[in-house]
Amino acid sequence: MITTMLRPRWLIALLLALAIAAAFALLGRWQLERAIASGEVVERSTETVQPLHEAVSPDGPPRESATGQLVTVDGSFVPGDDALISERLNGGDSGFWVVSRLSTVETASVPVSTIAVARGWAATEEEARSAIEALSAQAAQQQTVTGRFVPSEAPVVPDEDSDPRTQTTVSTAALINRWADFTDQSVYAGYIVDTDAAANLTVIDSPVPGNDASVNWLNIFYALEWAVFAGFAVFLWYRLVRDDWERQQEQAAIGAAEAV
Repeated sequence: MITTMLRPRWLIALLLALAIAAAFALLGRWQLERAIASGEVVERSTETVQPLHEAVSPDGPPRESATGQLVTVDGSFVPGDDALISERLNGGDSGFWVVSRLSTVETASVPVSTIAVARGWAATEEEARSAIEALSAQAAQQQTVTGRFVPSEAPVVPDEDSDPRTQTTVSTAALINRWADFTDQSVYAGYIVDTDAAANLTVIDSPVPGNDASVNWLNIFYALEWAVFAGFAVFLWYRLVRDDWERQQEQAAIGAAEAV
């Protein structure tokens, strides 16, 4: 059989099989690298306060790296544009958030824009509405807001029996429909969880975001598949050589039988 393997056509076929196996091996290595890369933890300096306009831009989806980032921005709250968000947990207790509309200060490089700010938590609806009344009565004054940026949540369609004005998620799209005198201002697709609470409200629990990472088992499975394909390419060459050798043996046996 060694003699058959050393024939020129089978040597050329062996080189082709090895080239195909090497290509499959490279593809398997690439899949492994993808699996390792997806499992790496990317450290982000979320606790270093950044200007809002540097961490995220308005009028577009926020970058993933902006999620959970501590930001700061100067602006004034718009009186009357406060919303009540129900079913919000704070330290394991269910309650209500008060979310207000903040109009940012215009600078030479940053135009006026709007962002929602979660200003505090209340255990009961009465406490939350009382806080909203107090906030609505306040005059708009410029102040600095510092908090954690969170992307906008998806709106939830209320049940038929519930108040259509009731919200359970901080959805920028839903809030825009409730804000008075809102025209074409730039708006951030997210909100800030204020590190300070407004009067009569409790500071919202906003823990440091975790660095979740998991191994991509699908990429590992694909890498194993490419390894099997690489081995099969060499095995196929061996099988073809063996078949050729067996045909030669059969022909030699038939020739010997006819010569007798």
